[in-house]
Amino acid sequence: MTKRQRIAIATGGRFHVLDLARELDALGHEVKFYSFVPKERAMAFGLPARCHVSLLPMIWPLVGWERLRPRLLPAVREKAMVLALNHAIVTRLAPCDVFIGMSGLVLEAAAYARRKFGAKIYLERGSRHILSQKAILSTIPGADQPSDFAVRRELAGYALADRIAVASGHVVDSFRDCDPALLPKMFKNPYGVDLTQFPQRTTTPTGPKTVLFVGSWTFQKGADVLASAIESLPATHLLHVGGLGDVPFPRHERMVHHDSVEQHRLKDFYARAHVFALASRQEGLSLVQVQALASGLPLVCTDRTGGSDLGYTPALKSRIRAVPHGDADALANAITVTMEEVAGTDSLPNLGADDLNCLSWRGYGKRYAEHLAESLALQAALGEHI
Repeated sequence: MTKRQRIAIATGGRFHVLDLARELDALGHEVKFYSFVPKERAMAFGLPARCHVSLLPMIWPLVGWERLRPRLLPAVREKAMVLALNHAIVTRLAPCDVFIGMSGLVLEAAAYARRKFGAKIYLERGSRHILSQKAILSTIPGADQPSDFAVRRELAGYALADRIAVASGHVVDSFRDCDPALLPKMFKNPYGVDLTQFPQRTTTPTGPKTVLFVGSWTFQKGADVLASAIESLPATHLLHVGGLGDVPFPRHERMVHHDSVEQHRLKDFYARAHVFALASRQEGLSLVQVQALASGLPLVCTDRTGGSDLGYTPALKSRIRAVPHGDADALANAITVTMEEVAGTDSLPNLGADDLNCLSWRGYGKRYAEHLAESLALQAALGEHI
């Protein structure tokens, strides 16, 4: 075990950082998780009670506003929520060696942690560089745009951070394109999955060739591109699980929609499909891809989903095909080739323990802890900020 660190993890909701808090605690670090997620719900995801620090009593009116009246004065609510959240974190923040928080959200709290405790600042950025993301969203009809307030905070956070943690290579590329000076701060670590919720299946399903997509049926997720690809493949069916958004769901006998389900029920849908497909135009790394791979499904995705970064081992890499975003023909061709590979029950060998461990939250937490140890050791050796 590396040196025990005092680690503060701050957020509003759960996100992936609750899983990070749980795994760093399991590795022996002293972790405090600051959030308005109720203790009972946090514990349901495996976070020990000793790690939980509730911010809800200090900001519950704003949480209610956000959830019950999200369209009421959204700009005012956004600023009020962010400032109140930071005030709550600062009020309850214990001494820490490392402060980890969501980019754009915890700017004041991060600055306080450095000023008060000398903490190293790790900011979690789930999407592309804010300027790249804004440019992409501006081309998507009806997509919500980041406010000027959010953009300013993101850029200030990038400047403040010692490290910017991202989940995929295309996000790193976006930082290279927007501000190459930030590249030394980048830390790439793809997210994980709860292997107990997504057990690897041992047989290939029978029935029609089925492509599964889990997520919102939206233009941003490339739903129109996926529908076009499936329509061009006469023998292929599509099963969609998730909410319906700004793209009409096709009235097509080979395409079936199912409303969103609780996460623990998704394994039943993964067991019914032959291929998992994600045609997103932009997102950092979609967790459903990790779930699908862990469940034994091959993955067809675009170059803006982070799927390619999950090829840790030769076995995993062989199950992933990435195509250019927005290209229905390339997507259809990749689905066809992948379907041919999984046509027989013995054509896709089971993943081994090492493969699955790379996909797990434990693997994600271990990679994070190792990076922290190396980064802090280098800082100590240099005697200066890194």
